[in-house]
Amino acid sequence: MMKRTVPGLSAMAAIAVIAVLATTKPSPAQEVSHLNDYPTVTRADYIFGCMQVNGNTRLALERCSCSIDIIASILPHDAYVEAETIMAVRQRGGEGVAYMNNPKSVETVKQMKIAQVEGELRCF
Repeated sequence: MMKRTVPGLSAMAAIAVIAVLATTKPSPAQEVSHLNDYPTVTRADYIFGCMQVNGNTRLALERCSCSIDIIASILPHDAYVEAETIMAVRQRGGEGVAYMNNPKSVETVKQMKIAQVEGELRCF
């Protein structure tokens, strides 16, 4: 007995498998896009401040650039901006900034500090 096959069935099955895989796994561009969601000005501002603290050398530039890349890989840009804002407001001091000591703000700053420490450990 001869087995009958439908022409193109295996090709259709392969296309279906590829379509399923494409929808379940992000493309390399999608995987990297979250690493590049920091605007250039944010990266430059971080690098400038980091270089000021670390001697304004070529080596400091390389290490500070590495550090912001590590931070960006750990912390989304929105969380970074929120943490930076909280820390800047806290520096003013006084009773007017007491609201920045709520649990959410404390956790946001903690995540930022963890990302910064990871950047220092990997890059310096």
